[in-house]
Amino acid sequence: MDSKLRTITVVTALMLMLTIFLVVILMNTDSTREAQEVQSTQQTVVVEEVSKEQDLSAFMWDETFFDDKPKENIAKELDEQQIEEISMYITSVEKDIRIQVLDGMGKLLRNQELYVELDSGEEYKDLDKDGVIYIPDLKAGDYYVTLGAVEGYRVPETGTKVRVKDKVTYTEIKDISLLIKTEEEIDAQKEDTGVKDALKDADETEIQDIQVSTNKARFGIDVSKWNKEIDWKKVAASGVEYAIIRVGYRGSSTGSLVEDPYFRKNIEGAQKAGIPVGLYFFTQAVSEVEAVEEASMVLSLCAEDKITYPIFIDTEGAGGNGRADGLDKHTRTAVCAAFCETIKSAGYDAGIYASRNWYYSNLDMSRLEDYVIWLAEYKAQPEYAGKYKLWQYTSNGSIDGIEGRVDLNLSYLGY
Repeated sequence: MDSKLRTITVVTALMLMLTIFLVVILMNTDSTREAQEVQSTQQTVVVEEVSKEQDLSAFMWDETFFDDKPKENIAKELDEQQIEEISMYITSVEKDIRIQVLDGMGKLLRNQELYVELDSGEEYKDLDKDGVIYIPDLKAGDYYVTLGAVEGYRVPETGTKVRVKDKVTYTEIKDISLLIKTEEEIDAQKEDTGVKDALKDADETEIQDIQVSTNKARFGIDVSKWNKEIDWKKVAASGVEYAIIRVGYRGSSTGSLVEDPYFRKNIEGAQKAGIPVGLYFFTQAVSEVEAVEEASMVLSLCAEDKITYPIFIDTEGAGGNGRADGLDKHTRTAVCAAFCETIKSAGYDAGIYASRNWYYSNLDMSRLEDYVIWLAEYKAQPEYAGKYKLWQYTSNGSIDGIEGRVDLNLSYLGY
């Protein structure tokens, strides 16, 4: 082969190899670009998915997410869910209606402008803003009670039916606990003003020592907040066989139902020491309805306790300015009977505490013969001519475990 032909062959081969090399490079470049585009697309998808996961509130702007409801309806519904719903608890004892307006936690809605309307069209307001509206002097029958609008709250849309009773029924009022106050909520100095009427006719023969129990009598004490902290183990060791404990009182000024601040400590301490207990409540009720309320309060607070001795209504004066100080004999007797009947209807023994003078002057004892009489008379021998089952013979006793003076009693109940 001559040199010219050889040269043409070599050049042709080189050009063919260069062409193949260029084709390979171009193919690799296209593949790389496609791969990068695919990777970029995948990254975009991932970023979008991550973005959607992170934006948890994105559904709020989807107008069809909540059954095709527009955004403004969603916001409205969320606002409505934050509005607290209130309700009414309604009771009737005798020719009356008591409406207790409750918040979402079941507590009285206080410090609000509240009013109700009866189906007769009459409106009644909560003037003292305590969450309770009381309507007295109604005719017996059915009524519908509708709660008026309260700013910031959702009220029941329809009225509540209540039957007003013609005559008082001596049964416990449920949820009376809503009306019970502590001494932190009231002015105790003005409200707890009972005065021992028995001190008026006490004489120098008053027995102040512990009386030894016999087959006919058992020795005991009665206590309240005035006795302060009590060491019940020492009390039991001193020979005390029972204790009558004050549950509470009705305020002599406002008429509030108030729990004795030492009631729970005393009843638990006495029972833990093995001392049987009875209870008493200082009344300032001015009607049978209020007496049923007082009895209901006692029953509510002692529901989980073992009560061995009777539950008494303590009917005394409140220093001349008490809301019940001026009651006539007929009304006061009705109050005592209503309290006792309500206690008896719950399965407990019921009784009345008063001084000899009080029994004679302020009560018709012929109407109270079926109840346990607890006499307060501070003499060596009582002059009271009626029948009694407990005798408080002094208010100046001394018992180990109790600081200061304490009331001492003898019981002839046979327990």
